[in-house]
Amino acid sequence: MSQPQAMQVRHPLSVIFLLHIALEVPIALQGLLSPAALPFLQLNNTTVVFIKLYAALVAGTCAAALLCFSLPEFLPGKRALAIALCLYHVTCSTILYGAPRIIPYSFGPLAESYRVTPEVVWGTLHGLVGLGMAIWWQATVMMTAAMRMKAE
Repeated sequence: MSQPQAMQVRHPLSVIFLLHIALEVPIALQGLLSPAALPFLQLNNTTVVFIKLYAALVAGTCAAALLCFSLPEFLPGKRALAIALCLYHVTCSTILYGAPRIIPYSFGPLAESYRVTPEVVWGTLHGLVGLGMAIWWQATVMMTAAMRMKAE
């Protein structure tokens, strides 16, 4: 049995799942393949192991996001992943905003004077993806409600 044409079309905001992948894949790959080469300050054996563990977790979320991207918006699994990713990105954003300098690069003195550091930019990107997940959730609530009514 096929779905109605309206339910087969992916919502344009589903691109947020791909944005999650774009933000996370670089750290996942580098963290798994060569964590000691990441531009972080004060790396030791413990932090390298934690980076590898984090990279494995992030790689898993990227795989899940890629698989969920093409699924219908009303499926509970896709919606659960969106909420989990929203919480993840908002938490990462908060952590990075409050973090001491861990990346030994600068965008220059002007940027530094406005507190624009790599950690803040990274935190902002996480915050935007988290917000995007929340917006996707709200934008697709009506589709979910319609499918629930249709099922009853």
